[in-house]
Amino acid sequence: MIDLHYWTTPNGHKITIFLEETGTPYKLIPVNIGKGDQFKADFLAFSPNNRIPALVDHAPAGGGAPITVFESGAMLLYLAEKTGRFLSRDTRARIDAIQWLFWQMGNLGPMAGQNNHFSNYAVEKIPYAMDRYRNEVNRLYGVLNKRLADRPFVAGDYSIADMAIYPWIVPYERQGQKLEDFPNLKRWFESMRTRSAVERAYAKAKEINPNVGGIRTAEERAILFGQTAASVERAAAQAR
Repeated sequence: MIDLHYWTTPNGHKITIFLEETGTPYKLIPVNIGKGDQFKADFLAFSPNNRIPALVDHAPAGGGAPITVFESGAMLLYLAEKTGRFLSRDTRARIDAIQWLFWQMGNLGPMAGQNNHFSNYAVEKIPYAMDRYRNEVNRLYGVLNKRLADRPFVAGDYSIADMAIYPWIVPYERQGQKLEDFPNLKRWFESMRTRSAVERAYAKAKEINPNVGGIRTAEERAILFGQTAASVERAAAQAR
C-alpha cells in the first residue's frame, strides 16, 4: 500500500515509527544518501527537494491515482488523516499536536542538525558555531522538559508530535546534552524508547544501515554537504 523511500536518519525514523504503530502495510525502499541516491531522476519525480523520506500511497482514500508526499511533517499529517490515528479530531487537542509537530520541524530538527554538523561532521572546528547550536539545542531541550512537566506526552495523548520529536532526541550524546539535566524529558524519552513499535522501527534501520550515525567518508561529505543548485542539476543529469 505504502512505498516509503527512506534512509536511516531522524526524519526517516519518524515515518517508520508511525507505520509500525498503526500496522499500516508498507515497503521500505532504501535511498542511500551517502551514495547520492537522492539525486536520481525517479526519486526527484516525487521528492523535488532531494531529501528523504518520501512516500507513495498506492491506495489513497477515495481511490484514484497514487498520492506522493515529501517532507516528513507533511507525511505524518497525511498518514494521520489517512488512518485516523494519533491526531485528535478535537480542535484544541488537534492544534496542540500540530503546533508541536511544527516546533520540531522548525526548531529542534534544524538546530540539532546544525549542531551535529558543526560538532561532528565539519572538518574545520569553529568554536562559535559549535557553541551557538549546542546552546540552542540545550534551550530547546529545556522547552520540551517544561512542556512535559505535567503531561505524559507532548500533546497530552500520544501523537504524531511525539513520533516527530523522539528521533531527534535519540542522539542526545552526540548533541552534547545530558538527559539527567532534564528529568521530565528523560522520563518521556524512556517511555518512547521502550514502545514496541519504536523498537521495531529502529531494528529495521539497523538492518538497512548497520552504521547508523557513522562518520562520513570524504566522498560522502562531498555528496551530503557540498551541494549547490548547479551540482544538484549535474547529479540529476548524470542519473537520467
